[in-house]
Amino acid sequence: MSRKYFGTDGVRGKVGTFPITPDFVMRLGYAAGRVLTRMDHHLAPGTKPLVIIGKDTRISGYMFETALVSGLCAGGVNVRITGPLPTPAIAHVTRAQRAQAGIVISASHNPFDDNGIKFFSAQGTKLPDEVELAIEAELDQPMELVPAEQIGRVKRIDDAAGRYIEFCKSTFPNALDLRGLKIVLDCAHGATYHVAPPVFHELGAEVISIGTNPNGLNINLNVGSTHPETLQKAVVENQADLGIAFDGDGDRVLMVDGDGQLLDGDQLLYIIASHRYERGQLEGGVVGTLMTNLALEHALGKAGILFQRAKVGDRYVLELLNANNWQLGGENSGHILCLDKHSSGDGIIAALQVLHALRASSLTLADWGKRLPLYPQVLINVKVAERIALDEHPQLQAAVKSAEDTLNGSGRVLLRASGTEPKIRVMVEGQDRALVQRLAEDIAAVVQQVAGG
Repeated sequence: MSRKYFGTDGVRGKVGTFPITPDFVMRLGYAAGRVLTRMDHHLAPGTKPLVIIGKDTRISGYMFETALVSGLCAGGVNVRITGPLPTPAIAHVTRAQRAQAGIVISASHNPFDDNGIKFFSAQGTKLPDEVELAIEAELDQPMELVPAEQIGRVKRIDDAAGRYIEFCKSTFPNALDLRGLKIVLDCAHGATYHVAPPVFHELGAEVISIGTNPNGLNINLNVGSTHPETLQKAVVENQADLGIAFDGDGDRVLMVDGDGQLLDGDQLLYIIASHRYERGQLEGGVVGTLMTNLALEHALGKAGILFQRAKVGDRYVLELLNANNWQLGGENSGHILCLDKHSSGDGIIAALQVLHALRASSLTLADWGKRLPLYPQVLINVKVAERIALDEHPQLQAAVKSAEDTLNGSGRVLLRASGTEPKIRVMVEGQDRALVQRLAEDIAAVVQQVAGG
């Protein structure tokens, strides 16, 4: 069944534009509450389901938190609110509190005037499809308040941030510390602003923090993993050993070495995978996506590490990891999953796994970065008049095959339709930048000819 409201990452959009409105969010809370009360949670008789609600630092978060609480309580569910916390922190608190679900109010790396609602299961993972579909079906029903004695209660969890800080620290080896490291943290004026600095400071690092003054309107504004140039400048100015940038809700991370060079998610994934493999601690292989740089695939293959690609999106990385019973995967955007440490992608925990590799190997981040120089990757977006079936045009297939023959295994061609815009994305990567650029332009010209625009 196709979904009406849920996308790959919950419900997201512009604040004030349906469905990101207070009345819809209240109804969403009610619908989720009714579905949760009908599910078999093995609760004691007369016990209400429990839902944890967290949010990032957007000004609209307060409004939507109140709406969600009202809807859930009206549906007969007890609620615990944490205030601003990273998305992966809510996954952790949901599991730790033995709650039946967790909800995060966030639009991740988007600007402040977007927002969204994302659900976690009791296991701290994405809600199963059948539960999302049941909530959507319930949204079509009239909202009828449960009897007064069954209305849910709401309480605040005062120490949620402290618990999460300790959880993050527990993923770093007891025998190691970060003493002697000067680290710049960029918290994107987002949900990690009061959590990330204590984690790295308490492990011994000298911490310089930027992007830690949220005002409700400045989340992701010229800071964080979507604007790493701010961190690159700060690392050089402060003569720091490295820098770490999170996005607004803390599930993505990028890093900067002491020379101000940016390392993306592919390079960070390589560091974690290589370090674990060299110590016999890598369970299975590594999962990337269709956009993962070919240099990572080649480097892992050379080391004897299995690698598979999932569709773009961290939910698909997670699905393939679970199917293979592997632990490590990620995207070049900085979503990195270490399933032996946490059930969801977590920027702080991923950064700690990279720092573990640095401390255990005595190599700097720059040293590690030089081990995996990324291949040039050219992406051209071709506007089209209407969606076309890419595999039904012989002319297009011939152009792709010609490019692949020219690359002869040293590069890669990817054609995919945008899921949100009338565009065909042409991506070519390889070791020769000029050749990659020419091949991408040649294929884009054929797409334009076949599809029009």
